[in-house]
Amino acid sequence: MIIFGIKSRGIFNFMKAAIYCRVSTEEQHAEKQEYLCQEHCKRNGIDVFKVYTDVISGTTTSREGFNQMLTDMRLYRFNTIICTKLDRVGRSLSHLLSLFDEFKKKGVEFIAVTQNIDTSTSSGKLQMQMLAAFAEFERNMISERTKEGMKRAKNVGKRGTDKKERKKRGGLRKAQFAL
Repeated sequence: MIIFGIKSRGIFNFMKAAIYCRVSTEEQHAEKQEYLCQEHCKRNGIDVFKVYTDVISGTTTSREGFNQMLTDMRLYRFNTIICTKLDRVGRSLSHLLSLFDEFKKKGVEFIAVTQNIDTSTSSGKLQMQMLAAFAEFERNMISERTKEGMKRAKNVGKRGTDKKERKKRGGLRKAQFAL
């Protein structure tokens, strides 16, 4: 029995891909990521099943578009996931490795078009594992710098994006009692 051009056992007659795009903030746009992935598919004769997009931090493991993509993957609707970079999928090494383990069990390959990662090859698998470790390292470095900056801002009496001076507690009360 064939569903959506896919045999019910999850074996494909052709390459069908899900494209995943993620940006961290509303000010960023996923269109460039989608364009690069679509171009890769056109060059390589890959049919696109669906484009999934999220506007959320990569450190968040539960993302609406990503979760829908995983649901469709589990229903064998595609056999390849394509994105621009590995860190679009996630930044935690343990999370990435568990995802790639599930991809392997479902017969799904992963391609990161700007990093030349293709898990259908041995070198692509090795490169993916190394980049996953670097993605987690980068996330940890960003977190450390952010915490360091917040600590430094607190020590100089500034907070938030407006960098206004903090009001000293009790200043208003002391002024009222002085009258």
